[in-house]
Amino acid sequence: MSARVRVAAHVWPGGAPDYRTWRGAVLRAEELGADIVFGYDHFHAPAVRRTADGIALEPVQPDVTNFEGWTALASWAEVTTRAEIGLLVTGIGYRNPDLLADMARTVDHISGGRLILGVGAGWYEKDYRTYGYDHGTLRSRMDTFTEGVRRIEHRLTQLNPPPVRPIPILIGGAGERRTLPLVGRHAHIWHSGLDVATFRRKNDLVKQYAAAAGRDDGLIERATNWTTAAAADVLLAEGITLHVTELKPAAGGYDFASLAALVAWRDTVR
Repeated sequence: MSARVRVAAHVWPGGAPDYRTWRGAVLRAEELGADIVFGYDHFHAPAVRRTADGIALEPVQPDVTNFEGWTALASWAEVTTRAEIGLLVTGIGYRNPDLLADMARTVDHISGGRLILGVGAGWYEKDYRTYGYDHGTLRSRMDTFTEGVRRIEHRLTQLNPPPVRPIPILIGGAGERRTLPLVGRHAHIWHSGLDVATFRRKNDLVKQYAAAAGRDDGLIERATNWTTAAAADVLLAEGITLHVTELKPAAGGYDFASLAALVAWRDTVR
């Protein structure tokens, strides 16, 4: 797998007072040295907390200011110059997959070849319910996801003009029955956010699925969430080379301390 250690800022719009503030945070993240700047694909900001098993929703889900991700990416493509950009991750059920491929191709051209296409099955029920989408079941969402990734890959080969570069597909999640086979077959980046022991086991599955699909699993970049330098050292030794820190707005604006620490760590291990 890639030995290049990279860092990403996941800049949440939820709670930002206005678009200019969110845009400014994106530019500041690039200035501080982020290799990638991600937004998210939520119509409402999820109120969540981190747990040992991933994330859990808070009992109350308040409505706060928020902005749509894909229209913002077109703007970021114009105002940024170096960092790759994308969403962590696009809910596959919100848009026709062929249209999504065309949107991705267009933003890739606007950015000069810096788009990462992050995709996932979708999960936040409030987004589905209030915007009139069928939330369905986990099984139905995974069916939509599986078919959607196939259609995206096909459409990207049919567009005229084609993307500036082969657009990297990032797949988020770690479900062993449905998500990891998709990672092995399709992903260029796999974002999981797992503890070391769980990552080792599921990474072995990714390797098996990639081999079954005739792919070199070394071409799949592994990604996780940043916590501390000590934890990142351990995860890096396991082959996780892309580390992502979340930046959320607060009363005083965005706090870039975690990104500064992450960039400093990256620069010591490169």
